[in-house]
Amino acid sequence: MTAETLTPPEQFIQLSGISWQTYETLLAELSQRRLRLTYNRGNLEIIVPSPEHELYKQVIGRFVETLAEELEIKIAPLGSTTFKRPELIGAEPDECFYIQNISAIKGKKRLDMSQDPPPDLVVEIDLTSSSENSLQVYADLGVPEVWIYNGSQLRINRLENQRYVDCDRSLAFPALHILEIVRFLQQAETMDYLELVKSFRGWVKSQIQQNQ
Repeated sequence: MTAETLTPPEQFIQLSGISWQTYETLLAELSQRRLRLTYNRGNLEIIVPSPEHELYKQVIGRFVETLAEELEIKIAPLGSTTFKRPELIGAEPDECFYIQNISAIKGKKRLDMSQDPPPDLVVEIDLTSSSENSLQVYADLGVPEVWIYNGSQLRINRLENQRYVDCDRSLAFPALHILEIVRFLQQAETMDYLELVKSFRGWVKSQIQQNQ
């Protein structure tokens, strides 16, 4: 008999009636664990990311950086930074970037959502859970754009009148057809990582040339 090691799936837990103090305590105690917590007015979601989740998170983050490089756009990647409005909401994106508002947070080691702008772009990997609760939190924070990838489709959500609507163009990179990156994402599990990035970079360059 041979033993087969299975990769654990992404785990998703929802809790209600959670106080803000409990949320803050969990953030502190679990800071060294590979967990993501989203808090929305007493409702707490805890995600234990799978290797598949982490792969797509890394790939899309690298794609955003590649887009910025080739388009010569300045960005500040803040990864899974926790963004909070005390007593109400808190979230840790899979990836986030300051782009239009990069100058407002330059040099800051701590951000205060009562004074500082939210990230301009948030990336969420949504393989086993719904992002609706997270979207509400990001809307309350004022995040203008959220990309959600569910393993087969990429959604570009733009904030309009405090609600997100699906769009086919990105606010951060309006010159390119961002939804076309899905075909590169679908190769992430089978293609060498650096070869995939190289192929994506070639596509970005060709798109820029076509728009000149």
